[in-house]
Amino acid sequence: MTGIGKWVISPPRKTLVVGVADMIVSNDPSAELVTHSLGSCLGITVYDPAKRVGGLLHVMLPDSRTDPVKAASAPFMFVDTGVPRLFQAVYSLGAERRRLVTKVAGGAQPLDENGVFNIGERNHQALTGLLAHSGYVIYGQDIGGISSRTLRMDLTTGNVTIKTPGANTIFL
Repeated sequence: MTGIGKWVISPPRKTLVVGVADMIVSNDPSAELVTHSLGSCLGITVYDPAKRVGGLLHVMLPDSRTDPVKAASAPFMFVDTGVPRLFQAVYSLGAERRRLVTKVAGGAQPLDENGVFNIGERNHQALTGLLAHSGYVIYGQDIGGISSRTLRMDLTTGNVTIKTPGANTIFL
C-alpha cells in the first residue's frame, strides 16, 4: 500500500475465475479466487494460512463412475476425482495438511425444488463422506436452499465470502 496524505491506495487485486468443472490453485497473495453460478454444484476451497496457498474447485456431480470417459477428460467435474486433485495441487505449492482450512458452498436445488434428483444434496454427501474418510474437517459451509451462489476466497487472508442474489454477503 502507498500512503498519499490521508488516503491509502491498495494495489489492484487479481481475480482468478474458476469455471464450472474447473479448478485453480495459487500462492499469489494478491489474488482472489471466484466462482459463479453454484446451484447444485459445489464450490470447495482449501487454504493454508501459513503459506498463503489456496485453491478453489467447482464440481458438478458426485460420482465419476456415472461417466468414466467424461471423468478421464474432465476430472474436476466430479467430487470423487476433483477433490483429491485439489488437495494434491495445494500440496505441490507447499501447503501442509495439518494447516488446511476447507470451506464449501452450493449444493442447492435451484431447478429441483421437490428434490426429485437431489444432485446438490448428493454432491454434499459425496464430499463430506470423502473428506471424513480422509480425515479432513469442513470449517465453514453454506449448503442447500434453492438459490445459486457466488463464492470468493481472498488468498491474502483465506477469507471466504458467499453472495446469493437478493441476500446479504455471508462470511464463512
